[in-house]
Amino acid sequence: MTATERARISKIIADPTRFRLLQHISERKECACADVKEDLGVTPATLSHHLKELEDAGLITVRREGKYAMMQLRRDVWKAYVKELSAL
Repeated sequence: MTATERARISKIIADPTRFRLLQHISERKECACADVKEDLGVTPATLSHHLKELEDAGLITVRREGKYAMMQLRRDVWKAYVKELSAL
């Protein structure tokens, strides 16, 4: 993981809503956007914005299953990030 990638992830998860969202996703193997929206009490627009940021940073994957968007933590990326932080 490059220093730029590490800095980008740090900036992304510094937002409390995104961090809660990432935490919520990480507690499950996979979850639907609709469930997250309800559990965290955020608007669809807010959820969409934060999911895009997390996906662009490489922290989650989002796949379509019918009318649902299913999210999953990229554990390999998260582990690499934590390893990088531990090394500092």
